[in-house]
Amino acid sequence: MSALPTASPEEVGLSTARLQALGARLDERIAAGHLPGAVVSIARNGRVAWTSAHGRRDPARGAPMTADAIFRIYSMTKPLVSVGVMMLVEEGRLMLGDPVGKYLPELAAPVVAMAGGNVPAVTPITVQDLLRHTSGLTYEFLGTGPVHRAYAEAGIARREQTNAEQVAMLGRLPLLHQPGTQWGYSRSTDVLGRLIEVVSGGTLGAFLQARICRPLGMVDTGFHVPPAQQHRLAEGLATDPDTGEAAMQLLEVREPPRFESGGGGLVGTAADYMRFTQLLAGGGELLGTRLLSRKTVELMSSDHLGGIPGDGALLPPGHGFGLGFAVRRDRGIATAPGSVGTFFWSGMAGTFFWIDPAERLIAVFMMQGVGQREYYRNLIRNLVYAAVAD
Repeated sequence: MSALPTASPEEVGLSTARLQALGARLDERIAAGHLPGAVVSIARNGRVAWTSAHGRRDPARGAPMTADAIFRIYSMTKPLVSVGVMMLVEEGRLMLGDPVGKYLPELAAPVVAMAGGNVPAVTPITVQDLLRHTSGLTYEFLGTGPVHRAYAEAGIARREQTNAEQVAMLGRLPLLHQPGTQWGYSRSTDVLGRLIEVVSGGTLGAFLQARICRPLGMVDTGFHVPPAQQHRLAEGLATDPDTGEAAMQLLEVREPPRFESGGGGLVGTAADYMRFTQLLAGGGELLGTRLLSRKTVELMSSDHLGGIPGDGALLPPGHGFGLGFAVRRDRGIATAPGSVGTFFWSGMAGTFFWIDPAERLIAVFMMQGVGQREYYRNLIRNLVYAAVAD
């Protein structure tokens, strides 16, 4: 596939001086030891107008950061898997309202944890529930209650399991709440990964490569980094600069994993993810390759929560959630600039992206710093929007 179109910042209504100021701020933070390095890529009006690499790719070895560095993108895997599910919906092989138990019998009769004991779920978990995180599933690290402890004790995150084995285990564990009643960030997209396997008849990794990555020219995106490219793998700091404690160990991605986590297992580059975001911003088409219809992308990037309550700690004020990413509902309320209709998501190690249709603006940010992610999500948003000149 052809290279993405490029432009100077001024050609697309951005300020070079202000984008340089963004880079200078990152360089200051790197010099202060707050993060090892980062890559920033910004596009407007369908053209990439700014890409810059800062700091070190591998702080232990002093290797400089390069624009083609490969990052663990963790939960930025979720939008790709969600697109894969919606491709199957467009093919008539799935319906959003389908009970997931139709395809994954392990989840056909879930129970919900209550104070007096487990009770049967009132309604089934649907495909839509999984996409918008209203399934009642959770993440073991998001709490200390009985359900979270059960997840941890079951080893629900272990890398030596298969996707099928994880779903079988989830089917034996209670839900945190009734399906469809509350937004709760969860292993729902891991389940969607298994759903793709069952419906497509192959592995999740094979599906993503054949149906999304290769058609879009995402040459460095996958569930592991092959030996010939491992010199490009970005690493984090050994010590968390904010706490002085040992930093969280990042995923080992040098060997193919048994568990191809649809919720957080992919690696990739800023350039690859920019191609994916350009697909979404283009209404499902990139440089003549169409993966989704415009109406499907509109559905995905619309709020699907309505009055369903969410977790304010993970879903920012003024936002809802669509089918795979957060969606901005209000011009105000949130603490970061943006437009109504902006959609985005991020990864545990600090990667994030957003697409602002009103401003025709895309930003992709890559770093490997677990504890520092919140700071940089807000910093980069502020500085990118400060560079909008018209």
